[in-house]
This record gives sequence, C-alpha cells and structure tokens, in this order.
Amino acid sequence: MPVRNARPLWSLRMFNRLSRRALWRRAFALVVSQAVLQPAQAADEFAVTPAQMQSLGVQLQRLEPGGGAEGPTYPARVVLPPRQEQVVSAPLAGVIDQLLVAENDSVRAGQPLARLASPELGELQLKLMEAASQNRLAARTLQRERQLFAEGIIPQRRVQEAEAAAAQHQARQHQSEAALRLAGLDNATIRRVADGGTVDSVVILRARTSGLVSQLAVKPGQRVQPADALVRIADASRLWLDVQVPVNWQGGVASVKGLPMTVVGRETVAAGQSLGATVSDSQTLTLRAEVTRGAQLLRPGEFVQVRLPMAAAQGWTVPLASVVRQNDKAFVFVRTPKGFVARPVTVLASAGQTVRVAGDLQAGQEIAATSVIALKAAWQGKSGSN
Repeated sequence: MPVRNARPLWSLRMFNRLSRRALWRRAFALVVSQAVLQPAQAADEFAVTPAQMQSLGVQLQRLEPGGGAEGPTYPARVVLPPRQEQVVSAPLAGVIDQLLVAENDSVRAGQPLARLASPELGELQLKLMEAASQNRLAARTLQRERQLFAEGIIPQRRVQEAEAAAAQHQARQHQSEAALRLAGLDNATIRRVADGGTVDSVVILRARTSGLVSQLAVKPGQRVQPADALVRIADASRLWLDVQVPVNWQGGVASVKGLPMTVVGRETVAAGQSLGATVSDSQTLTLRAEVTRGAQLLRPGEFVQVRLPMAAAQGWTVPLASVVRQNDKAFVFVRTPKGFVARPVTVLASAGQTVRVAGDLQAGQEIAATSVIALKAAWQGKSGSN
C-alpha cells in the first residue's frame, strides 16, 4: 500500500540542499566576526588588532588641518573684456584708400591704421572755415561795440547784442571742430583749417590704445558707410574665463568673489568675479573669473578646462574610499586604542579620488583609508545591521 501524504523524493533533496546553504552562510559570518573582530563595549566601536589590520590590508590616514583640495574640472571659454577691445569704425562715408596694418600686427596708441578718402571731409572743413571766419568777425565787432559804449556813443543794448552774437559764432566753431575731431583729424590739423589752411580729402584713422590687430574687416578700394567696422584691436593683457558649472554646484565655498582657480595644463591662475543668475539650455551657470597670472598663455575664444577648489575652510579632505554608506548616511572609521569607531560625517563636496567631509573629527586622528569594506562588514555585524 502507498503511504499517503509522503513528500516526494525530489522535494526532500531540494530542502536539504537549501538548508545546507543557509547553514554555510551563517557559519561564514560567524567565522569572520569571531576570527577577525573581538567584542566591543560601544555600539559603533569594534576591536581590531594591528595583526588583524595587517592581514586585512587596512591602511590609515591622519587628518590634517588645512585649506581646500583640488576639485573637479569644468569647461571654460576665454573671453576678452569689452574694455580690452577697440573697434575702429568709419567716421564718414568714403573709400578705403590704403590699409597700413595687417592682421596679428602689434600696434601702439596713435599708430596709423588706414587712410579713408571721403568727400564729406571737405564739407566739414569748409564749415569750420566759415564758422571760424564768422567767429573772428563777431569778436572784432564786440570789441568795437564795447569801445563805443565806453565813449558814450552807443547804448549798452548794442554791446549785449554783440556779446550774444559772438557767443553763438564761437559755439558754431566749437561744433565744427568737434565734428572734424570725430572724423579723425588731430588738433593741429583742425587749427590749421580754422586759420584758413588747405583742405584735405583723406583722413588717417589711428589706434586709440595699444594691442593686437585681431581682424581687418575691409580691403583697399572698398566703399564704406559711417559706423562700419574697419579694424578690431584686442588688448589681451587682461582676460576673462566664463566657466560653465552645473546648476547645483556649490564647491563648499561661501562666495565666488576671489575664488582661486587654475587652468589645466597651463600656468594660469584666475580669481572668481561673479556667478550668473540665468540658467542656460544645458542647465549650467556661468562662473566668470578674471585671469590674474599667465594671460599671455591664453587666446580669446579658446576653450580650456578649469579646475575649481571644492572645499571651504571647514571640513576635512579624505580619500573617497574611506567613506562608507549605511542607508542614507555616510561614515568614516576612526582608529581607537581598541580598534575603530564609526563616525557619521556630512559630505560637502567630492572630486576624483578625494572627498570633503564634516563631522565630529579632530586633527591628528587616524581614519581607515583602505579595506573599509571588511571593516564595514564587521561593524554591521556588531551593530546588528543586515
């Protein structure tokens, strides 16, 4: 007769196999906790002897006070400040008679750049000559009227009318001189024209500041209109860096003003100026910095990599491998006379193989820098974590 409710043979074998696996797991955990670690007094402290540390490969690192550590790198564009760029434009309509410089030429302040032939220049000089002649006539009339009034021949009203006429003609002459000065004539040429000298049809455009010719926008014989850009001159002695940082970038710094940073691969140093308030389409912010050293190694428009500091005055710089996670908290293992104790820390910033943390730590303490996985397993077994 077959036996009712008897387990099939395959079911008993499977049960025995699963039971053996569970027993092996518990035995292994017991061996690790008893062979490597000794009972501890505190909930988060466990004993580890120097011999056990050597067998596990645990290395220590001493906490040292100090400033920030090297942080991550971000892309940046070299920008020429607006005050460092000069655009020489056409003051009048005319034809480019001659270019006196070439691209990438170094120029000094006052150096001739181009010759512009313009018929409007002759008209402006003619107006100055007329205004200067009328101004001289009004000045002589005023002098005569004052003399006649002093002799009692004419009333004072005529003197006042002569003064008003002289002031108007003098203002017209100043206006004509300003128009020629804006056209590019120097003061000596303007005085010569006002005194009745010859009229020129060509104006020489000069550089206002020293720099490097970055662009020639015209060619000889080309007709231009007023305000057309002719020559661009860049003074690269002062440069900016527009660094693109993530929106959530903090770096552990309280302010970006004066924040030191370096250009990767160059002996160039910059200082932070401001952090943009507008987020770009790539979800980044523009951190603007001014180059304080090594500007000659950069060129406007160039893309570089900039390394930012990641730490403030507070916190400690530790290896990334020394920080362990338990649930949603971070810990480091601090060396004690008996072994180690797990100390909770707050991660301020991280970059590469280092991380900046803050917590109940003191200078001179030693933390586990390697083989922290084995220490974490022992700590979890001691504290009852799964």
